[in-house]
Amino acid sequence: MLRRLMGLGLALCLAVLSPQAAWAESGAEASRAAPEVEVSADGDAARIEGCDFAAEAFECSRTGSARAVDGRDFGYTYRMSAPDRVAVVNTADYAVLFIPQEAADRFGIASEGPALDDVKSLLAALDSNFSAGVSPLAGQDEWYAFVGVPGDGPDASLTVGEVTYTFGRELTEGRFYVTVEGSDEAYDVKAEVRPAQMDSFRLVAADAAHIAEEAGPVESLGVFLASVDLSPLWVTLKTCGVAIVFVFVLGLAAAYFTMRISKRAQDVFDTIFTIPMVLPPTVCGFLLLMALGRNTALGQFFQDVGFPLVFSWQATVIAAVVVAFPLMYRSARGAFESLDPNMMDAARTLGWSNGRIFVKLMLPLSWSSIASGTVLAFARALGEFGCTLFLAGNQLGTTRTIPIAIYFEWMNGNTEATWFWTIVLLVFSFVVILFINLWSRHTTRYRQRPRLDGRSPKPRRSGTRGGSRRSHGDSWRGATDMGAACGVAREGDLLGGEGGAR
Repeated sequence: MLRRLMGLGLALCLAVLSPQAAWAESGAEASRAAPEVEVSADGDAARIEGCDFAAEAFECSRTGSARAVDGRDFGYTYRMSAPDRVAVVNTADYAVLFIPQEAADRFGIASEGPALDDVKSLLAALDSNFSAGVSPLAGQDEWYAFVGVPGDGPDASLTVGEVTYTFGRELTEGRFYVTVEGSDEAYDVKAEVRPAQMDSFRLVAADAAHIAEEAGPVESLGVFLASVDLSPLWVTLKTCGVAIVFVFVLGLAAAYFTMRISKRAQDVFDTIFTIPMVLPPTVCGFLLLMALGRNTALGQFFQDVGFPLVFSWQATVIAAVVVAFPLMYRSARGAFESLDPNMMDAARTLGWSNGRIFVKLMLPLSWSSIASGTVLAFARALGEFGCTLFLAGNQLGTTRTIPIAIYFEWMNGNTEATWFWTIVLLVFSFVVILFINLWSRHTTRYRQRPRLDGRSPKPRRSGTRGGSRRSHGDSWRGATDMGAACGVAREGDLLGGEGGAR
């Protein structure tokens, strides 16, 4: 009896321990089987020692598009630079891997086997540099792989459940796509499948792959600056330069207009002119898209004459004007309201027209606030993102501004370019704020404390100070000339000069 109990206990121990031993053994085998992948310093190529092929010209599309292509719906699409590339679509539950038939025949890759495992290892290693914010391929357990001919034929497609993946489709001339389509048009691919990134690379011979070595900081900076695309900078500067002209003119006109209407009307127009400043930029972009899109009479008219107002460079200017206008308007109106109305009335008694009063009197006296408002509006247009993306889109060299470039470079895993454009915007912002501070200090010097001897602290003008004593005739004649010329003579100076003569 005792022997039977001991035998039963031994059997139970073996039953419990054997799965752990088997798991440990399989884990050890898996760790030994995992190849060591050598990845290029620029993340563009990778190879495995002892493998006949390598990966080159790696590309990662962090997101696809659910929009129609040439009026046709293809579910969810990714752009490919060329059809003859190894490509994989990663989803929330599985990954679908496509290997072109030509590359498979050249390097002996089948739908199963060690060669296919090496392809997966190359993809996972390269993807790890670009998978921030999405599901990495290295953590994907379920793979569907097939070898086929890219294009629209059946050999280019693989169906998983209700979803069909097709690789290398030329949907428009010279543009190739990976499409993820449901069983019918009502099937929501993005919600049901939750596709993440699409990775692709070109298979080359192992000895033909160029694996870049890690360079020093100075060399890396030089290589980066030589390869970075500066088009977002020129698009941003051109957009802001044109937009600030419209903002300056419209802001002054709106401020002057609201000063000349009734108080009740002022409240209404002031709300209309200021509301873009408190609305989220995406809401402004959506409203502009609905008002100027191709489905409206106004948008269709400009589209027909070859001057589209949406998804074009003109749209970036419109978006910048709308979001920056309130800053200019509020600055100008605040400056105009601070002016002494008696000064305007005095100018009218001298026969000045409203236009002359505005140009010769209001603008010079308000120029400090107007200049600050202009610089702030320029800075706001420089950092505009949401409204521009909604109305103009992301077209490289046309509508991609610096803020949009920061977002999409980060989404594509290009951290170096993200930091570069972030630093550029920080420098611009620093310069803008420094300019405003220096300008404000320069234009408020006259507010310094009076000197102990009673003389004015204002800087010298034409060899005299504002508090100097002059004869009665010279003082009155000089005040009259200044009032007629620019209307900036101060009442204190006139009284001081006259009192001194008396």
